[in-house]
Amino acid sequence: MTMAVDLATAPVAAVRVPTRSITGELRAIKIVCQRDLIRFADDRLRMVMSLIQPFIFLFILGAGLSALTSGSTGGVDIRTFMYPGILAMSLLFTALFSSASIVWDREFGFLREMLVAPVWRGSIVIGKCLGGSTVSVLQGILVVAVAGLVGVPYSPTMILAVIGLQLLLAFTLTSLGLMIAVRIKQIQSFMAINQMLVMPLYFISGALFPVSHLPAWLAVLNRLDPLTYAITPIRHVVFAQLDISPLARRTLDPGITWGGWTVPPLLDAAIVFAIGLVVLAIAIVRFSRDD
Repeated sequence: MTMAVDLATAPVAAVRVPTRSITGELRAIKIVCQRDLIRFADDRLRMVMSLIQPFIFLFILGAGLSALTSGSTGGVDIRTFMYPGILAMSLLFTALFSSASIVWDREFGFLREMLVAPVWRGSIVIGKCLGGSTVSVLQGILVVAVAGLVGVPYSPTMILAVIGLQLLLAFTLTSLGLMIAVRIKQIQSFMAINQMLVMPLYFISGALFPVSHLPAWLAVLNRLDPLTYAITPIRHVVFAQLDISPLARRTLDPGITWGGWTVPPLLDAAIVFAIGLVVLAIAIVRFSRDD
């Protein structure tokens, strides 16, 4: 009886929930982003394995295709033509699969702990997006470093422009992955959906073939593929460093056309950024409605 009285009269500890603020949201974004970077830095095997496929395409497939395509590229090594597409590939897999961390966190219960924090749920998504984008660009920079091995001269202007375009593409691809991941409960389902999306997006984009003189049905799909608008300006930046004939340049780097009008590279980049903002907004809305 005495114990019951003591418990009833014991003082109640006050629990203070901090009010939301811009500083608090920025801190939440930083922590979520930093967590993904730490996980990536600790996973050496993931760093190595994510580079194997781009290098297989560039050096093995490229070498194999050289004998078949040497007469149709105006003297340009097929690996040089493929290089901008490989730069995009190095981001594509890393960015989309970085988004899988949110599915892992949900499946193993860690996401529940983040959801009870007194922060806007969109801050968690933005932090995940920044973390995945940063990891992807770090991977992409390693592919930028091998430019000289495929006949692309190193140039500070080219390197900075390519890294800037990689940032835009990584942001968009990570946002796309998050839009898919925020409502998925099991990692197997996320991987299956990604496998269904990744290769069609990549091959339709023109990463491995010029986008001029395509069949009508493929040309339509190519213009609808968001990856097209990232690879085309990257190829334009890379080919600006090459001393090739005007005919080879028109054949291999024709740009994207809409009804005969060539889309400027800056507009291509703006389209990629706009798509990224839209899919990130969708991911935030879907995640905010999660139970």
